[in-house]
Parts: sequence; C-alpha cells; structure tokens
Amino acid sequence: MVDWLQHSTGGLLTLAAVSIAALLLLIIRLRMEPFIALIVIGLLTALAAGLPVESIVGSAQKASGSLLEEGFGGILGHIAAIIGLGTLLGAMLEKSGGAQVLTSALLRAFGQRRAPLAMGIAGLIFGIPVFFDIGIFVLAPLVYVAARQGGRSMLLYCLPLVAGLSVTHAFLPPHPGPVAAAGLLEVDLGWIILMGAACGIPAWFVGGVLFSSWIGNRIDVPVPQEMLVTDGEQADENPPSLGLVSAIIAVPLVLILAGTFGSIWLPDGSRLAGVAAFAGTPAVALTGAVLAAFWLLGRRRGMTAVQLSELSATALRPVAMILLVVGAGAFFGAVLSATGIGTAVAGSLDSAGLPVILAAYVISCGMRIAQGSATVAIVTTSGIIAPTVVQLGYTQPQLALLVVAISAGSIIASHVNDGGFWIVSRYFGISVADTLRTWTVLETVLSLTGFGVSAALMAVI
Repeated sequence: MVDWLQHSTGGLLTLAAVSIAALLLLIIRLRMEPFIALIVIGLLTALAAGLPVESIVGSAQKASGSLLEEGFGGILGHIAAIIGLGTLLGAMLEKSGGAQVLTSALLRAFGQRRAPLAMGIAGLIFGIPVFFDIGIFVLAPLVYVAARQGGRSMLLYCLPLVAGLSVTHAFLPPHPGPVAAAGLLEVDLGWIILMGAACGIPAWFVGGVLFSSWIGNRIDVPVPQEMLVTDGEQADENPPSLGLVSAIIAVPLVLILAGTFGSIWLPDGSRLAGVAAFAGTPAVALTGAVLAAFWLLGRRRGMTAVQLSELSATALRPVAMILLVVGAGAFFGAVLSATGIGTAVAGSLDSAGLPVILAAYVISCGMRIAQGSATVAIVTTSGIIAPTVVQLGYTQPQLALLVVAISAGSIIASHVNDGGFWIVSRYFGISVADTLRTWTVLETVLSLTGFGVSAALMAVI
C-alpha cells in the first residue's frame, strides 16, 4: 500500500487529492490560518510520499537546502520587494488625495450620463497601485455623490467600480496573486502586465459595463442615508494634479514593459539593453515610483519625514500575512514537485486530453469557491500546476496566459466566505440576497470572460 502510494501514478494522484482536501478542511472547517495550513499539509504530504526528513526540513547543522527553506526563500526573494513597494505606492496615492483627483476628473470628463463608465475606468486605473478593499474605502464617497446626483440605482455606479478594482487585483502586478504566480511559474512580469490587460479589459467591459448596466436597471438600491455626503471633493484643499497622479501610476508599468521587450528587441550586451533591463526590473521601477511619490506627493506638499514613516509602517502591516501565505504556498508546490505528483498530474492530463490551461482554471475555481481568498487560490493553484508546466516547454506569453487563467478562476463566484463580498454588501448598502444576485454574478462574469479570452489567445499564440 505504501509503495503504491509513493511510486504509482494512481497513488500519487490519490495523495494529491487527499492533500488538497485536507488543506481545504483545515482552512474552511477548522478556520486555520492559510499559511499554517499550507505548511502543515506540505510537511504531511512530504512525509507520506516518503521524502527523507533531511530534504524536507534539513538538519540541525544545515537547513538551507531543504524544501521548507528553498520553497519559502525562492518565492519571497522574488516578490517581497515588489509587493511591499506596490503597497507603499498605493498608500501614498491614497493619502495625498490622488484617487479623488483621478475619479473627479473622470466624472467631469464623462458627464453625469456616463458617470457609471467613469467610475469603472477609475476602478481600473486606481486599482493598479492599491488593494481591492482600500480602493473601495477611498472611492466609495465619490460613488455616493455620483449616485445621488444621478438619482439612479447605486448598482449602476458601484458595480463598474468594483469590477475595475477586482480585475486589476486579480490580473495585474504589483498585486500579490499575479506576482506570486509569476514567480512560481517563472514568468516575466512584463508579459503578465500585457496578457493581464489583454484579458482583463475585455472582462471588465463585459462585466463592469454591459452586465452592470443590465442588472443596475433591474434592481434599485438607493444610496444609504448614513453615507450621503455633501461634497465629493472634500479630501484636500490643495490636491495633486491629474497629470502627476497619472504619471506616477503609469511610469513603473511603462518601465517594466520596456525592460521586458527591450530584452527581445535590443541587441544583446548593448548599453541600451542594459539600461532597459535595469530600469525595467520591477523592484527598481517601483522603487523609483515610490521615491517620486514620497517627494512629489509627500514632502513637497508638506508631509514630514515622521509622517511618511508612520504612513509606511501602517501600509506595510497587512503585507506580512500575504507574504507568509505566498511563501507557504510555494513550499507546498515544492513538495508536490519533489514527490513526483506534478509528473503524475501532467501524465494524467495528457492521457485525458484535458488542456493544462483548463485544468488550472478549474482547480483555481474550486479553491476560490471553497475557501474565499483569491490570493490563496492563485498561490495554491500555481504551486499545484507548476511541476506539470515545467515539462511542457511553454513560451513566456503562454505562461503569462496560464497565470491569467489561474487568476480568472480565483475571482469566480464570490460569496459569504469571501471578505470582499461583505465589504461590497455593507459599504454600498446592498442586502445579502441582492449581493448574491449582483456582485457574485459579476465576479463570475469577470472570471468566465477573462478565462475565455486567455484560452482563445493561448490557441493562437
């Protein structure tokens, strides 16, 4: 029995299924923190597969070559700086009033009749540097103003906004899910940005514009009385300019893309290629953007060094748990690779004729529906699928599309086990039943459309 479990394809697949089921049991039923659950299941899976203890955790004299340390260290060395810098950039834009500047400018440009579209574009743009929940907290007052002035259902204004925030959170760096998946599958972030935008924007249009308009005209949700405000631009008497805010958001993305495609188009070893590679390194590009934001949005507008330090400390506090989850997920993936489970999965998918991109999407959907967190779904699915992908010889664009498919699965069917469900429901005064009919369906539309575009592109690239 033990030999069958550790060395046969059927046994390894059974071990994988039991491991994933046990992981979900710990997270969902026992309410264990995901990063602890991932470590526990990773260790138990490695022991059950017969891996030597020294290869799993090392020895008292040396642990540096162990699966535990290499699993954590390999991914965190790649993503920790990116996630931390992205968080600081978003915090600076939020604190300075940049979000209100951007959204107010869009509302003026589009006019009251197209205010829902303006809110959706604001979600797309401002969602790049900030986390999903922060984007709602900052931009919700402007949604209340637009909905009050328009005299129409709140859904017509809030759903496009949250669709934009959700798409960028799932599909684009520097958000932790796509960054972690890029590290696990060894994809350049420039390709993630390109393919994430290519799939995410159509998904946002179908879900955030078409579906939101359709459902918003059928369900009337008034602006919550306690949320009514008198002025949508009350945040700062001297806000930053729209051009400055737009440039600070755009510059790191442009530099990362330049670094990615400079390595393809510029001669190897040339000085220009070296400059593009250095400036386009995600950590370097984001460091420059953060320093520019600290100076242009902070010190030059009256913030002291102490205030900037306090802002940084507050912004970085939630990042610790994200990094722990990502590191533990990478360890679990390393265990699956070392045990041979990845090879068994690859062979089974090949014999069943199931495309890897579809399998990755289905696994991610299952993880999302079962435990609620998009980041946990992306990290866990990437760890499960990474050993399989290594053997397939995918190009960078194909790997990026695979990441997009995993990301698309991670946002499907948001329901009561997802914190985002309750934020949307409570912040916009939507009943639980209507949140299920609107937000849950919207997330599913975004997921299916994003996956459909990624699968179509995978077929032709």
